Amino acid sequence: MVILDNPILHSIQWRLVSARTISIIATPIMFACLLTLVIRRSFFGNGVVSITLQVLGLLLVVWARLTFGVRSLHFAANPTKGPLITSGPYRYIRNPIYAAVWLVTWTGAAVHWSKMNASLAMVTAIMLVIKILCEERLVREAYPEYEEYSRRTARLIPFVL
Repeated sequence: MVILDNPILHSIQWRLVSARTISIIATPIMFACLLTLVIRRSFFGNGVVSITLQVLGLLLVVWARLTFGVRSLHFAANPTKGPLITSGPYRYIRNPIYAAVWLVTWTGAAVHWSKMNASLAMVTAIMLVIKILCEERLVREAYPEYEEYSRRTARLIPFVL
């Protein structure tokens, strides 16, 4: 088969598979940490400030979902068909849903501080970073305009990171 004999296409195919595979592995680890925080009763805030931060995080998820639409509902890193979304929260943050997960998770861990909760939040954050890097690698290949977008838009925290 010609495609399999082409070393450039073969390399691209393996890089795509690897990024997707890594993302697939990171997702259940992240969910397991979040579920463990919930089971430990260490996920939800219990004061005005922590609850407000978590509600803001959930509102960011809703805003991002409404802006992006249903085309992005998938388990692994997988660029979708259609234009690159750069409006709504994506105008300020390249990964608003992951930013919201980070905010909600660390808020809960901070309110219910312990070594275990901090460890679970840290593993969640690491899995988020892994997923972001995998997705960005694939999106860069699918959308040439992503390079310019990434230069002017924060990855996770507006005006900071």
